[in-house]
Amino acid sequence: MTPSEEPVIHVLWINAGMSCDGDSVSLTNATLPSVEDIAMRAIPGLPKVDFHWPLVDYRVGDEFMEWFFKAGRGELEQFVLIVEGSIANEEIKSEGYWTGFGSNPETGQPITLTEWIDRLAPKALAVVAAGTCATYGGIHAMEGNPTGSMGLPDYLGWNWKSSRGIPIVCVPGCPVQPDNMSETLLYLLQQLTGQAPMIPLDDKLRPTWLFGETVHEGCDRAGYYEQGDFTQIYGTNRKCLVKIGCWGPVVHCNVTRRGWMDGIGGCPNVGGICIACTMPGFPDKFMPFMDEPPGSKLSTEITGHFYGPLIRGLRGITLDHVDKEPKWRHRGRDLTTGYNRPWA
Repeated sequence: MTPSEEPVIHVLWINAGMSCDGDSVSLTNATLPSVEDIAMRAIPGLPKVDFHWPLVDYRVGDEFMEWFFKAGRGELEQFVLIVEGSIANEEIKSEGYWTGFGSNPETGQPITLTEWIDRLAPKALAVVAAGTCATYGGIHAMEGNPTGSMGLPDYLGWNWKSSRGIPIVCVPGCPVQPDNMSETLLYLLQQLTGQAPMIPLDDKLRPTWLFGETVHEGCDRAGYYEQGDFTQIYGTNRKCLVKIGCWGPVVHCNVTRRGWMDGIGGCPNVGGICIACTMPGFPDKFMPFMDEPPGSKLSTEITGHFYGPLIRGLRGITLDHVDKEPKWRHRGRDLTTGYNRPWA
């Protein structure tokens, strides 16, 4: 087989959901791996990949859209579908449409996101929801919204599987953490080429290795919680942020451990509270922001008034002991290290 005949996995990215395109912008910051690493096959074993991504694609207009029409007609054998943005309920918009992506050549009318999903999802090797809007509905799916917005699992069904038997892969975040998205895509490409087992997902369809621990468990400030050191103001470099509204102890997200870009940043790491943007209940169940989360008052009172002072006191005793050199480190004629020398 010549290089020109080598099979290609196409990545079709649709950003036609209710979205700010923040997930697309975020992915350009990925470094481990970068999108360039994937596209240029800098990682050994990667298949040939062709991105069809509105944010950066050099193809425009009909040339760009033709790849989506090909996939819809069944002319692309191998492609991964990525959806960005909430899926609005087109069934309640009979007088028009909520969101569209390209136009129908026969009618000249926009093709809705839901129509594209209906066309492409059954034929895709895998379907990925990028960002919280696409995964669970996010901001646009708040109570009182007029669009009936929802996440991709709500639209396709939580038990839906692709033609390869892969569940919907949800990579939440508002926006998605760059390396979380690129690493998930890398895993799927390796799986689709037989180099990795079925992608492990939790019951919310998130990759388990990325969302298996809480913000608190990876937070630089977690030790202050244990010691009962809580801040009441913003802008502090030290102390725990729970009392000013941080949801870190219950939110599944790895940004505190991973950082935002090249290991740097991450909300609580730089003084920002966690507002739970990776969670299915976001934002409704976590509002109002900047208020103490339910249960935190009791836990911080216990920690702050009883457990924390006790721990600090005991650690003070320990510190007094370990913050000094051992007594045998001194000048003189006597050996006091405890070593039993064999000579007189």
